[in-house]
Amino acid sequence: MLIDIIRILLKPLRPIRGMYYTLKVRIAVRKAGPVLRVWGPSKVNQNTYLGNNVNFNGMEIAGHGKVVIGDNFHSGKDCLMITQIHDYDGGGAIPYEGYIMKDIVIEDNVWLGSRTIILGGIRIGEGAIIQAGSCVTGDIPKYAIAGGHPAKVFKYRDIEHYERLKKEGKFL
Repeated sequence: MLIDIIRILLKPLRPIRGMYYTLKVRIAVRKAGPVLRVWGPSKVNQNTYLGNNVNFNGMEIAGHGKVVIGDNFHSGKDCLMITQIHDYDGGGAIPYEGYIMKDIVIEDNVWLGSRTIILGGIRIGEGAIIQAGSCVTGDIPKYAIAGGHPAKVFKYRDIEHYERLKKEGKFL
């Protein structure tokens, strides 16, 4: 009961929090399109490039590698992109010394479910959907729907329907 009352009282603050999170991300990235919406706490690096109509609901981009996200991107809550790995084979000490940067590229119209993890060196193709809770360890092709740990393609979108909506400019 008390929690419901608190939620009702805090609801009018959501747009203000969204403006704060959006401004914080816009300042931190290298480049962002004109429409950026950030609805939850998010952390990005200075090598992040965001297209137009990017929507974060809580995103962390860890490391210093480059991240390129295309237009009409949506993410669920608590997503993580990791752009560097430990240099365990080339360093001068055990267990590791130094880091290796690995870029991440996410093409247009991609949707990440909540708590998705994207590892460095990955490309996610246009129109792909990643199921909530998945860990993406390899490239995902265009129009694919993938999930699991590690994420595997288990289905493809209806490409004809997707292309028709794209041509009509029907984006959220």
